[in-house]
Amino acid sequence: MASLSPSSCTLFTTPTSNSSSRPLFAKPSHFFTHAKSTPRFRVSCNTGNGEQNMKDDSQNVDSQGKVDRRNMLFGLGGLYGAANLPSNPLAMAEPIKPPELDKCGTATNLNNKEKLDINCCPPVTQKIIDYRLPPVRFMRTRPSAHRASPEYVFKYNMAIDRMKRLPANDPRNFMQQANIHCAYCNGAYDQPGQGTLDIQVHNSWLFFPFHRWYLYFYERILGKLIGDPTFALPFWNWDNPKGMTIPPMFVDPKSALFDEKRNQSNLPPAVVDLGLTGSKDPLQVVANNLTIMYSEMIRGNKTAEDFMGKPYREGNDPDPGPGASERGSHTSVHAWVGDPREKSQEDLGNFYSAGRDPLFYCHHANVDRMWTLWQYFLPSNKVPDKKITDPDFLNAAFVFYDENAQLVRVTVRDCLDNMRMGYDFERIDLPWLDYRPPPQTARAKIIKASSDAPMASTIFPVTLDKIVRVQVPKAKKGKADELLVLEDIEVDTTKLIKVDVFVNDEDDNNNELDKAAYLGTYAQVPHKTTSKTAKTSIRLKLTDLYDDMDIDDDDTIVVTLVPRHQGGGITIGGIKIIEAPAEKSG
Repeated sequence: MASLSPSSCTLFTTPTSNSSSRPLFAKPSHFFTHAKSTPRFRVSCNTGNGEQNMKDDSQNVDSQGKVDRRNMLFGLGGLYGAANLPSNPLAMAEPIKPPELDKCGTATNLNNKEKLDINCCPPVTQKIIDYRLPPVRFMRTRPSAHRASPEYVFKYNMAIDRMKRLPANDPRNFMQQANIHCAYCNGAYDQPGQGTLDIQVHNSWLFFPFHRWYLYFYERILGKLIGDPTFALPFWNWDNPKGMTIPPMFVDPKSALFDEKRNQSNLPPAVVDLGLTGSKDPLQVVANNLTIMYSEMIRGNKTAEDFMGKPYREGNDPDPGPGASERGSHTSVHAWVGDPREKSQEDLGNFYSAGRDPLFYCHHANVDRMWTLWQYFLPSNKVPDKKITDPDFLNAAFVFYDENAQLVRVTVRDCLDNMRMGYDFERIDLPWLDYRPPPQTARAKIIKASSDAPMASTIFPVTLDKIVRVQVPKAKKGKADELLVLEDIEVDTTKLIKVDVFVNDEDDNNNELDKAAYLGTYAQVPHKTTSKTAKTSIRLKLTDLYDDMDIDDDDTIVVTLVPRHQGGGITIGGIKIIEAPAEKSG
């Protein structure tokens, strides 16, 4: 699979059952047989991998004889057939619906200096097609950007150049495609029928599905423009030491892939700093990066929502809470590349402008790869719960213009399997897979016992404009499966925010993350919400850390919160440890 040319194997048309795991270095044909054709809308869904099962009609009625409106919607011609039904505030929660393009408003970016209004609304058409994935006749293979051949780079540059030359009102035009991210992320779209509540595709379980569909159509548009349906986007392999610089193809000023609005201090050979620690030691930065990847992909997740993000339904305020990958490596790359010379860290450093940098799509191709790796390649004993079966997740929907400039409607349930969508990734080693930090034992006990840190209950809520260290009581003494919860996190959404979390940190060197004391992070890219602030919480799994630090039998732990951003912008209401819920059976 290391070749850049796509596989010539043919997809079997006979439906077969989905596999819950894939071999790390499987042959192409091994991947093809698990894709299957399924009816697009069914009454309910019991699994998160595309399998849909019909449910007895009696299950549409609850114990009080009331009809479950959500199930009825599916029975009345699908999710969209019910779009014109009157809104009932007492009805059950429903999935996020696609925006109404004719009601698109001005997107807004607020910062400390000015209010910046941006028109990023797409062309409006009255015809919307419910998209069905086409049969997969060959597999598009996304290459690692730092390994791309000169021939591939030439083809990719030509495709972006042609996209930029399309008429300005063509929805496939480069700026029109960039505006998709702006409109969905900076307040141009309201939730249909929900007043002024924004649609936001970040900081929730919609993050991965939205961006997967976004790149899917972007990729197909580029292939159409150069007459090559096998064309696949590259991924920026920032999780591998050999790929931890901006890929060379993006730094040639004569290339269509170039963007001058990037941090000039972080051009090659600078190593991407996924921790935003500011360390000047490239070897330490690489070690930090691998530790971060292990933490957000394996060590810190208890459930699917911990990785994917919190539920976000119709009528909810935006930004309910990001998952480990989104608030970690994803956000750091945005911030690291964004240009500090620009008022709002344009281009990649702000959601409204991020899509104007061709590097954005290469970055998000690797983010999408992280989802695929997490779904299929990580051992189940390390990441046991990988499914979200909630219909409000599976039936959430978006609209995009496809390669033929047709407006199409898509659902989350149809993008859960990248192979079924006709693309895969070049196989690259995963050096972070077993990069568990070394144990930290005796001295960890010493610093906790001698700490003069106050109890958390005495100082929270607290504004994090400096390092904060507190003692937090454990939920249960001894061997326990526990979670550290940072609750009532209130953030100014217009600012870059990043806070790292350490437990019983023995040496207090905050620039070194490759140690057992590093637990995880909270971070956000600047964007706009209805109220300019958002409130959420995060939880971080303590199980492995307890083992690595030999603190099972302690009554309390010392938690250190280290802000990486400048100034305030974030207040944490409280911090506590809870027992982790039991694993799901079956």
